[in-house]
Amino acid sequence: MMDWTDRHCRVLHRMLSSRALLYTEMLTTGAVLHGDRARLLAFDPVEHPVALQLGGSDPGELARAARIAEAEGYDEINLNVGCPSDRVQSGRFGACLMKEPELVAEGMAAIRAAVKVEATVKCRIGVDEQEPEESLFRLVDLCAQAGVRRFTVHARKAWLEGLSPKANREVPPLDYPLVYRLKRERPALIIVINGGVGSLDEAEAHLAHVDGVMLGRAAYRTPGLLGEADRRIFGDDRQVDCFEAVDRYRSYVARELAHGTHLAAMTRHMLGLFHGAPGARTWRRILTVEGVRPGAGLEVIDRALAAVSGLQHQAAAAGLEAGEAA
Repeated sequence: MMDWTDRHCRVLHRMLSSRALLYTEMLTTGAVLHGDRARLLAFDPVEHPVALQLGGSDPGELARAARIAEAEGYDEINLNVGCPSDRVQSGRFGACLMKEPELVAEGMAAIRAAVKVEATVKCRIGVDEQEPEESLFRLVDLCAQAGVRRFTVHARKAWLEGLSPKANREVPPLDYPLVYRLKRERPALIIVINGGVGSLDEAEAHLAHVDGVMLGRAAYRTPGLLGEADRRIFGDDRQVDCFEAVDRYRSYVARELAHGTHLAAMTRHMLGLFHGAPGARTWRRILTVEGVRPGAGLEVIDRALAAVSGLQHQAAAAGLEAGEAA
């Protein structure tokens, strides 16, 4: 989710769900230690609970980066052992670390010794020619010995050569039963499943076997589904529709505009809000075309919202007339 789940995206998602745990984009330890921390690590207090996802392999650097993240107020430090891009391979972090489970465990031990917040791992079931039953369980067991209790498992292999990052999210077959088995055989651990989960119906089915579900691209492309998550997944008594979410997000957008943030940096995350509903195309067109213009402000969101509201009312009225005619 690099370049997707930035701080603006996370605030929008929090407007839809008050209970879901939000994750940052993966940041390398080098970026945290030597980059522009004010820009890279900034987040709005409304985002809590929010986890910082780290990429790295040097235990000392991981510990120092974790301390910085804890001081910034993050609720969790997550080590990414699943990203398959060329850049992470050259930097010895991400999915290539599935081949070095001892080093991963050493890094997690260093993080746990450095901070009081929870330290977790996100991994694949294996890479390349690894046997998943061996690679996944070995990584988890070694990290559990280091004190890690929560694992998010992308339930497919990563092929480090021959497949693009996009293909690595789609081509290797999913093996959900292996992740279910991990939970059965390691009941004391908290196991969260990830990979190919496209709806809350699917998430609920997985929750019969594991402790949690991570949604990535489905939550980004159709964020409206998050509005039902608190009721369906967490048992709360209310849900948030897209109109309410936009209204709540609007005040955040106003503050950011006043600080010089461009409107398009925030509205780009809103394009999928009305996915599948009347007016969705008009909503996307107005935000995309008008949101990038110099000086674009809240009036663009208001115009887009008015347009989609009008089209939905027309669709509802047409449906009612058809029903009466029948």
